[in-house]
Amino acid sequence: MAYVPILKGKAGEFLALGHASPEVQAQVRPVMEIVPDFELRDLLETFCEHAMENVPNGMIVTVDCGALPPGRVLKGEAGGPVTRVGESLGLRGVAMSPVFRGSDPDDVLAEVAGVATAHQQGACLRISTADDFGDSLPHEEQIHDLLRAVQLAPEEVDLLLDAGPVHSDRTREALAEQTIEALKHLSHWQWRHLCVAAGAFPINLTGFKRGRATPVVREDALLWREVIKRWQGPQPDFGDFGVTYPRILPKSRGTPDPNMRYTTAVDWQVFVYPRLRQGNDDFFTLSQDLVNSPYWPATGAATSWGDARLEERAQRKRQKAGGGTEWRAWATSHHLAVVASELTATGRP
Repeated sequence: MAYVPILKGKAGEFLALGHASPEVQAQVRPVMEIVPDFELRDLLETFCEHAMENVPNGMIVTVDCGALPPGRVLKGEAGGPVTRVGESLGLRGVAMSPVFRGSDPDDVLAEVAGVATAHQQGACLRISTADDFGDSLPHEEQIHDLLRAVQLAPEEVDLLLDAGPVHSDRTREALAEQTIEALKHLSHWQWRHLCVAAGAFPINLTGFKRGRATPVVREDALLWREVIKRWQGPQPDFGDFGVTYPRILPKSRGTPDPNMRYTTAVDWQVFVYPRLRQGNDDFFTLSQDLVNSPYWPATGAATSWGDARLEERAQRKRQKAGGGTEWRAWATSHHLAVVASELTATGRP
């Protein structure tokens, strides 16, 4: 079974992907969301540079431009974000599969068709079953129209059912029911791959107690298990949003407190430490406490590239403690390794 992490297309997430072990690389089918950032001079080129530098050879990247305005990227230049990213990644030798939605206008669907033709890696139909998005499931004729617009057969398209944020038993039950209804409605099509995804990480670290670890239940994994228990059709792949909130939020301001979102088999142990020392030096203390905690795996630094970086900080083998981008990269690296390992060993996230 494949693992479909839906990651923000930022430096930290790309670093984690670039340092994934061969075993993780073989199992993941990443979806990278381009996050709007008006402070960057050229957001799309920055994204494509990260991809060129970090995407492992042979890996196909599913790219979601849905959060960006669909109009022309540059004055006088034909094509919107999908076309430009497709062309730029093609020039850099990175294989791309574009995301499309039932709500996309005709010109965006035409761009998806063009990129799919150029890259020959198909595309991904992303459908939300979450309450906050309010998408209605496309009926048979709409699916036919969408496939005709992107010029692809179902066998060339991945179906990604996105259940969105899930933070409690109650919402998990409701979202599982809605997701099962979507599976019943859509699974008779011969999709290339089928995936059910959700996200359970909180919106931010506000309110977390400082100087200790706080558990956060991985409700996204529980939702997938609930769907599998009740669904009688083909088993979908597992998808999540890594160690981030599943929605794209406005860019945060200020410097984050030293933190680590550390994945275990059943939850995240979220370490947030107050700023008592110069710079980010409190992260050295955080790393020491993590390495000496019950949550540090038996495989230790060999678990992932991120775990090796954490052990280096715990042992003060590096002068710098890192910052927000590095902490997100190390947390994501560990998360990818843990989830991929669980799926391989048990068939469950």
